[in-house]
Amino acid sequence: MSSHSSVSFTERRRLGGWLPRKEPELAAFRKDLAAKARRRAGQAPRVSVVEELATLIGNDPVLRMDLTRAINDAVTAGYELGYSTIDELIDIVDYLMTYAPRFSEASLIHCPLNAVLDWPMCMPSGYALFRDPALNAQLKRVLDVWCGFLSGPHSRTHLNTSSPDGWFSPEAQKQLGMSQFICDPDAPYWGFASWNSFFTRQFRPGERPVAEPDDNKVIVSACEASPYNIQHDVKLHDQFWIKSQPYSLQEMFTTSQHALAKQFVGGSVYQAFLSAFNYHRWHAPVGGKIVKAYHVDGSYYSNAESEGVDPGGLNDSQGYTTAIAARAVIVIDCDDPRIGLVGCIFVGMADVSSCVIEALPGQRVAKGDELGYFQYGGSTYCLVFQPAVVQSFMPHPPFDDAKPPLHVNACVAKAR
Repeated sequence: MSSHSSVSFTERRRLGGWLPRKEPELAAFRKDLAAKARRRAGQAPRVSVVEELATLIGNDPVLRMDLTRAINDAVTAGYELGYSTIDELIDIVDYLMTYAPRFSEASLIHCPLNAVLDWPMCMPSGYALFRDPALNAQLKRVLDVWCGFLSGPHSRTHLNTSSPDGWFSPEAQKQLGMSQFICDPDAPYWGFASWNSFFTRQFRPGERPVAEPDDNKVIVSACEASPYNIQHDVKLHDQFWIKSQPYSLQEMFTTSQHALAKQFVGGSVYQAFLSAFNYHRWHAPVGGKIVKAYHVDGSYYSNAESEGVDPGGLNDSQGYTTAIAARAVIVIDCDDPRIGLVGCIFVGMADVSSCVIEALPGQRVAKGDELGYFQYGGSTYCLVFQPAVVQSFMPHPPFDDAKPPLHVNACVAKAR
């Protein structure tokens, strides 16, 4: 690993703007975060879930070995982490439990814990480490506590018009376009009760009309998201961990849903990724009856080894995450029997893994109705279709990451 250096990776592919592309900006953020964490460490006890994380790692020799190696390998390779020991890392995690993301025109960092773990998680020992079930269960509890902070009033630190950090500053407005969303610029914090309230903001009526609401053959985008991949003739089982990351239906829906997954064999998958700046609610791509709606506990910082030492911080592992990451699955039995079942898989990755399902089994939804949302962001989602249903997808590869996202409720595909 020592042959690699952070100098070699000055700019990385970063889908959706969740982290900066330039490594020096991330290194500077990590060092600043570490300094603040050191100052806090002696002033207050750790949050209990973070202390439990430290205890889990400290009492498990394999976890402790793998994390120590991952940190050491990253440091030896020349990456500036801001920490060199497990204890220093735990102090940073503890500091992040009361961290509210700030706006930055130059180097926005929406996923601070992802930034902190960016290199250890793609070192050789990091791959196994971040797939460990016990570690992921505790990380879920840690992220739930942070999500709780972000859902409370103390998270509104940067919901103001002050430059350069305020989310309502002139610089931020160029990115966010808050006039499209329900808010009140004359109210404190523009009427948002918390960071998550701001992040899950809703469009004003009429901003995202549903394409051809009475035409069942027109299938609409479930999220405000940029096309990432389209795959046809998907298999029940496939090698989702290899370079091409083919979709593996059994893993996407989970082994407990074998009969459901089999109904999509030979069908099509459309995948798109969400931007840090955009809308984070999910809408029904078709009208029909909700027949399945469930959460899947998964991993949070696991990469595919096939992407190598520079995986883009989960970005190039998007297909892989549909099989292993925390996610919400909603299946709609379309009103048009020729379309049949449509699977909607909303994948939370890294720091943005809180999936809230609103539409439950037995409910009927019209095309464009809200299904749920990602608290604090969201990363990627898939629409899964049965065989011989889709005539054509509106977006066509090759896809350009820099293009604006496909609007939610806009036509994404047409059925036969």
